[in-house]
Amino acid sequence: MKSLLTLLTMLAVFAIPATSFASFDDELARIQSDWAVANYGTADKKAALAAFESLAERSHALAEANPQRAEPLVWEGIVLSSWAGKKGGLGALGLAKQAREVLEEARRLDASVLKGSVYTSLGALYYKVPGWPVGFGDDDQAAEYLAQALQMNPDGIDPNFFYGDFLLEQGQEAEARAYLEKALAAPARPGRELADEGRRDEIRQRLASLSSSG
Repeated sequence: MKSLLTLLTMLAVFAIPATSFASFDDELARIQSDWAVANYGTADKKAALAAFESLAERSHALAEANPQRAEPLVWEGIVLSSWAGKKGGLGALGLAKQAREVLEEARRLDASVLKGSVYTSLGALYYKVPGWPVGFGDDDQAAEYLAQALQMNPDGIDPNFFYGDFLLEQGQEAEARAYLEKALAAPARPGRELADEGRRDEIRQRLASLSSSG
């Protein structure tokens, strides 16, 4: 009887991670999907802000429940960054700082997570946030992080888009066009159709601005 109870206990222990991982993967996928809806499928600003706030809470809860995993930290950073971008103004700076903190935590935990997405997200923050004395923006740091993201995922839509967008802001139009066109030709991501569609719209807008500028 004792050996049977021991065996059952061991089986129960082994069963817990499988259930936990299934729940983790499902919730992470839902956060990704709901972020795409909030970012690209919600026209009303107030509704989008509320959606980002809810997503920030969910991603933070998932990160706290899985302290050994970097993925939810990356997504918490992405959500906070998007929330800051939608909110705009100086009031968004606090959200941007929170995003940087959780992304740096994810980088320390696993810098290669999600094909280097942590570097893409950090790089985007550093060139979009104002520099000193208002914020922490730093173009040199942005360039370094975005280059690292491209090393890890050279054909990805996001690293190519953000590097192209960064170069466009730097006035390097020919180089920007090359990366934006590569981003537009990036392979589709299964299950990320809305995110891909929204990102391609952004890419086309940048390319159109290049064409109109001559």
